[in-house]
Amino acid sequence: MEGIKLRSSLVVSISIALFLLFTWVHFPSPSLNNYVIKKPHTRQHESDVPHHPLDPLTVPEFNKVRAILATHPLIECSSTYSFNAIALEEPDKEIVLKWKRGDPLLPRKASVTAMVNGKSHILLVDLNTAEVSYGKSGSTSGYPIIMKEEMDRVLRVPFRNVEFNRTISDRGVKMEDVVCVPLSPGWYNMPIENSRRLIKVQCFSNKDTVNFYMKPIEGLTVLVDIDRNEVLRIFDNGRGIPVPTGINTDYRYSVQKLNGDLRLFNPISMEQLKGPSFTVEDGHLVKWANWEFHLKPDARAGIIISQAKVRDPETLELRSVMYKGFTSELFVPYMDPTEAWYFKTYMDAGEYGFGLQGMPLDPLNDCPRNAYYMDAVFAAADGTPFIRTNMICIFESYAGDVAWRHTEVPLNNFKVTEVRPKVNLVVRMVASVGNYDYIIDWEFQTDGLIRSKVGLSGILMVKGTTYDHMNQIPSQEYLYGPLLSENIIGVIHDHYINYYLDLDIDGSDNSFVKVNMKKHETLPGESPRKSYLKAIRKVAKTEKDAQIRLSLYDPSEFHVINPSRKTRIGNPSGYKVVPSGTAASLLDAEDPPQKRAAFTNNQIWVTPYNKTEQWAAGLFAYQSRGDDTLQVWSNRDREIENKDIVLWYTLGFHHIPCQEDYPIMPTVSSSFDLKPVNFFERNPILRLPPYSKDDLPVCKSHDLA
Repeated sequence: MEGIKLRSSLVVSISIALFLLFTWVHFPSPSLNNYVIKKPHTRQHESDVPHHPLDPLTVPEFNKVRAILATHPLIECSSTYSFNAIALEEPDKEIVLKWKRGDPLLPRKASVTAMVNGKSHILLVDLNTAEVSYGKSGSTSGYPIIMKEEMDRVLRVPFRNVEFNRTISDRGVKMEDVVCVPLSPGWYNMPIENSRRLIKVQCFSNKDTVNFYMKPIEGLTVLVDIDRNEVLRIFDNGRGIPVPTGINTDYRYSVQKLNGDLRLFNPISMEQLKGPSFTVEDGHLVKWANWEFHLKPDARAGIIISQAKVRDPETLELRSVMYKGFTSELFVPYMDPTEAWYFKTYMDAGEYGFGLQGMPLDPLNDCPRNAYYMDAVFAAADGTPFIRTNMICIFESYAGDVAWRHTEVPLNNFKVTEVRPKVNLVVRMVASVGNYDYIIDWEFQTDGLIRSKVGLSGILMVKGTTYDHMNQIPSQEYLYGPLLSENIIGVIHDHYINYYLDLDIDGSDNSFVKVNMKKHETLPGESPRKSYLKAIRKVAKTEKDAQIRLSLYDPSEFHVINPSRKTRIGNPSGYKVVPSGTAASLLDAEDPPQKRAAFTNNQIWVTPYNKTEQWAAGLFAYQSRGDDTLQVWSNRDREIENKDIVLWYTLGFHHIPCQEDYPIMPTVSSSFDLKPVNFFERNPILRLPPYSKDDLPVCKSHDLA
């Protein structure tokens, strides 16, 4: 009887608790103005079907590709194979532009890059007919992206080598503390590089820290044949260099030794009482304010923005701005020519896959609470699809910025103040390529501007040294970077991010115009002024006319215009590239890394549209020789006036490390803009309404104690 009473009492207590919990969740405290906070929402890929010709391959389509290729003679008769890239083979541009929502979906094809018995092949798989054909490989040198499975396999190879194990032991490092990383070797025209797919392995100690990059086993490099799983050489010129202690290098909040509460500000969140202002239709079509564009994740590029259109406030017409935009390549050369460092000249997209390194985003920290998340579907080396959850987030951003304003000086009893808030839409991903983290933003603004922004964070690639204080370093010795901590050098390096921008300003036939600012001197007696600036416009006729190196003392604007679309008063419709702080490569043009990354020779390039020319370092960047690059294409000097053209922009950073970058780097950012120039008849957000106090909830702190 007592047991029955106890159970009844327990049931009543649980019921009351559940009711109170339900009431608290669904009817929050009046002090929060009944503002309900919604959880982040994520689309599900498993049940997806394509709706748009540019939609990425779905899980069923990946499985179908794998099944079709399993019986293809090239794969069926091979001893070894891997699928290093499987992606949608996009239909031809002119066909996509004619397609309208509601039309039958265009035939679906997959492009597959396969390594079969050590050779590269491109296969085109028709998902409707199951037919397989061979595609063009493009470059005459290089290999496709190295896959995670291949890297995992390669990292086991050195541990089977007696000499490697002896070297580790001689350093006083326990084998259970050894962590190794796979490093692309570049290409330096050495005999051992011919007809071999190679990788270099370097190692660290993770004793007493998760930040193993701060504990390099300096000078030890293992050269491995990827396809044969064989150690070819071991280089070790750092035996006298101690492994750094790693003290105070662990960056996790949970292990920080906090001296009191170090919170510098109260938590901030953008709340939207009526929910987000954007929608994601059919999984990939984003609509927000006056913008509409197609968005998809990509294994190599990361994020691809397609068919970006902005609505004209005068005519309500959706007008074309960009057919396709994405990060084409990244180049990271380290400035140390010694044996263990000279080859560190990475192509993060073409060698490792920028999208494949895209990590799941951390809600509330990578993206705000009002974010929408998009998953990605990629393929493993055997073709099996896998889902990278929360790879992309989309959110509206308001940081208190002003879209436009004016206060009239109160003279003659005339006073006017008009201000408009600036809200933007951000599309974000983060790629963690080894030690570095790249934060990639595409930001859309209501005035028609598109901002592409790159943030750099993560951990430095450091070099071990015998020195633990600056006063020990001889004045004549150069260390290739500053001393950051005891026995640690931060090696100087660069970052270059190249963007592919297929701008279609009101259509595909566009021209590139350089608007140069030149000093003009006045004639004697003409004016009290001696000089002024003159804007001189020049339309680029061929590709070499559009190879641009930015110069502070040769200021110019760079417009992409549609000569056949004019404003009411006769100006051609256009957009301009607005560079921000950017670095230029200082490497010798004949240096092998620079030949491979020749896209960094200029900040701006313009080429005629060619479906096969998308990757600035070539289709196969791994161990490439620089024979299939943007520089090679542009040197053909093809005509670009009033043609379907592609603009390429390279954003650059020089990085001289400092102690504030240790043991993990605060984010540093740079960006460039695509800005309307005579695209609209007038300010396109003139009619944007201001906020009133009734538009926004009044949130107050609520003490639950």
